[in-house]
Amino acid sequence: MKNLFSKSLSKKKLAVISASFVVFAAATGFLFYETTKKTVALTLNGEEKVIKTHAAEIKDIFDELNIAVRSEDYVFPVANTKVENNIKVVWEQAKQVQIVQGEENKTVWTTAATVGELLKEHQIVLSEHDKVLPKLDEKIKNDLEISIQKAFPLTLIDGGNKLEVWSTSTTVADFLVQQGIPLADSDRVEPNLEETITENGVVNVIRVEKVTDVVEEPISFAIETKKDGSLAQGTEKVITEGVNGLVAKEFEVVKENGQEISRKLISEKKIKDKQDKVVALGTKIIAQQVSRQAAQSEPSAGREFYVDSTAYTASCNGCSGVTATGVNLNANPNAKVIAVDPSVIPLGTKVYVDGYGYAVASDTGSAIKGHKIDVFFAGTSEAYRWGRKKVKIKILD
Repeated sequence: MKNLFSKSLSKKKLAVISASFVVFAAATGFLFYETTKKTVALTLNGEEKVIKTHAAEIKDIFDELNIAVRSEDYVFPVANTKVENNIKVVWEQAKQVQIVQGEENKTVWTTAATVGELLKEHQIVLSEHDKVLPKLDEKIKNDLEISIQKAFPLTLIDGGNKLEVWSTSTTVADFLVQQGIPLADSDRVEPNLEETITENGVVNVIRVEKVTDVVEEPISFAIETKKDGSLAQGTEKVITEGVNGLVAKEFEVVKENGQEISRKLISEKKIKDKQDKVVALGTKIIAQQVSRQAAQSEPSAGREFYVDSTAYTASCNGCSGVTATGVNLNANPNAKVIAVDPSVIPLGTKVYVDGYGYAVASDTGSAIKGHKIDVFFAGTSEAYRWGRKKVKIKILD
């Protein structure tokens, strides 16, 4: 019985010892495993962390962390680098970005931090006039769309003022908004606002202005003649002096770039009435004139030739009313006088003018040269009737 108990106790000791050995061995193994790990400092998309690993190469670390690394991602050191204690590893995950430039649309992967860095990475050079959305300092996000509008030169004419400018706009309307050019309802633009603008094109803004202009204009008086039997035939008398009237005319004036292009009468208002001039024309026949006219038969003797004749009165333009020989025609309205070129017909010569009668060469004139004469009449109506014509003249002495 005692032997049996001793044998049982020995077996239990052996089991305890064996179990203790296993635990010791496991603990020793675990301790060895843990103490042989390498320390690695990771920066993953800007987030820092420290791990311990038995990974042989950098790529094994990412496998342990279940991180799928793309070829476009940034990894430093490279993936097949051996892991050493206290090594620093940086991983930046690439983002997918669309770059739209004109008609070109392409998708790229990038680890750039900002839009500006991405464009530099792809060697996209911008001028100061180009337009980029989002802005260059915008941070890159996944599926970000970057729009690049390249600027081009063109000419802007605003109200006649010419400017050389740059634009990224597609239509005339967009261009004017971009340039800060306001338009009034009446303004015109060439080409039309919906038209597409092109490099080295011309956009012409025509400033149209409608204004009202009031102008005062005279109303010319008329000359009214009345026959007067109390006045000698061929004489005139002013009964009422003529006075011009006045009318105000309102016009709608259209101007383009400050220059008037049209004028339309929209209203008129009479400010002052005109007063016509009334002239009495004498119709009374004087006996002396009748007897003189009765005696106006053409003489049979005398040197004859033809001249160009013109009628004139004492009040004609530039006339003094007194002849070169001193005859006052205003005081002697019935005088028979002609003006001559003294080198052809000497002053004082008595003549006979066909259709006019006997007369004396008593006057001269600056326009009377050669075979020309002026025939005097007291009234303008008689002078108008004579007018200008070629006549035969006969020298009497």
